[in-house]
Amino acid sequence: MAKWQGRSLKKSSGGRIWASRKKRKREIGGEFVETELGPTKRVERRASGGEIKISSLGADVANVVDLRTGQTKKSKILTVLENPADPHFVRRNVLTKGAIIETELGRARVTSRPGQSGGIDAVLLETKPVEAEKPAEKPPVPEEKS
Repeated sequence: MAKWQGRSLKKSSGGRIWASRKKRKREIGGEFVETELGPTKRVERRASGGEIKISSLGADVANVVDLRTGQTKKSKILTVLENPADPHFVRRNVLTKGAIIETELGRARVTSRPGQSGGIDAVLLETKPVEAEKPAEKPPVPEEKS
């Protein structure tokens, strides 16, 4: 069922505003598309003006930006840790803008709207601890013979 996104017909005092016109098709909003963690699945939808919108129904990879290095890497999404939109989305692994996800690179925050854009972009919050690499040992200095 479509949602109407026009002006409310109630005053702030609770009284009724008498409509001067009917509802318009351009005021209809779309349903919420739940992008779940799983195999990648996208759907094309017709938008206003004949445009095509790509909605993501499932995703398992994200384009993660590391702000310290400025590099973007494609990383596998492991799980959803937090979701400010709805606490139940964490249990169901639903991805929305603002969700905190665990990736192979570390924790990241989703910055795109997966149900609207068709992809998942994220910003790295903290990296996973990498095992400390030992610095390469210097070769022994040859002793001078006198």
